[in-house]
Amino acid sequence: MGFVLRLIFAATIIAAALFPLAWMAISGFKTKTEVVRTPFQFFPEVWQWQNYTQILQDDAFVRSLGVSFLGAVLFAALSLAVNSIGAYAFARLEFSFKRTLWVVVITTMFIPGMAILLTSFIVVTRLRMLDTLAVLVLPGAASAAHVFFLRQYYLNVPLALEEAALLDGASRWQIYRHIFLPMSKPVFVVVGMTSFLAFWNSYVWPIMTITSPDLFQIQQYLATFRSERSTELGLLMAGSTLAALPVIVLFLIFQRFIIGGIKISGLK
Repeated sequence: MGFVLRLIFAATIIAAALFPLAWMAISGFKTKTEVVRTPFQFFPEVWQWQNYTQILQDDAFVRSLGVSFLGAVLFAALSLAVNSIGAYAFARLEFSFKRTLWVVVITTMFIPGMAILLTSFIVVTRLRMLDTLAVLVLPGAASAAHVFFLRQYYLNVPLALEEAALLDGASRWQIYRHIFLPMSKPVFVVVGMTSFLAFWNSYVWPIMTITSPDLFQIQQYLATFRSERSTELGLLMAGSTLAALPVIVLFLIFQRFIIGGIKISGLK
C-alpha cells in the first residue's frame, strides 16, 4: 500500500512538472485564437504543423539560436576555466590574505545581480564592448557560487596525491592540469550546465547591451512577440518549444554526471 501511494505521489509530481512543457509544445500546433481560448482546451481542433515549419524558416530565429548556442558554449568554457583555477587556488595554495579574500569572494554571492547592473553597464560601455559577443560572454563568467562549489570538491581530493606529485618535481600548474582536471569531470558537468543554462535564459543583460538583430539571443528574439508580433501566439509557442529543446537534450545526455557531481561535492 505504501509503495502504491509513493508511486501515485511521484506520478503526480512528474505530471505537474511536465504539464507546462507539454502544454507549450502542443500549443505550438494551435491557431492564435486557440492558445487563449476559454474554456481551456488542451489539444487543438486542427493540428497546425505550419507553425513549426514557419518558425524554422525564419532566418532571425535560426540565427538567434546559433548565437545563443555559440555564446553559451563559450560562456560555459570560460566559466569552467576561470572558476576552477580560482577554486584550486583557494583550496590548495597558501598566500597572503587568503582568508580575507575568501570572505570577499563569498560575500559577492549575496549581492543581487540587479544591484550592480548599472555599474556593469558603465564598465562595458567604457571598454567599448557594447553590441559585441564579448559583452555577453565575459561579464559574469567568474562566479563565487561556482568557485565555492568547485573548492568544496577539491578539498576532498586526497592530499597524498598532491604531495607525491610535488616530490616528483611537478609544478602547481602541472598538478592542476594532470591531477585535478581529470578528476573534475562530474563537477565540471554541473558547473558547465548551470553556466550554459544561465546564458541561454539571460534576458535583461542582452537587451541592455545588444541592439544589433544579428546578435540577438533567443530570449530577445522571443520578446519581439510581445511587442511587434503579439497576435502570433501559435508561433511564439512553437519557437519557445524549439528554444527549450537544446537544454532538455543536454540535460538528458549529462543527467548521470549532474546527479553524480551533486552527490560527491559534499561540504567539508
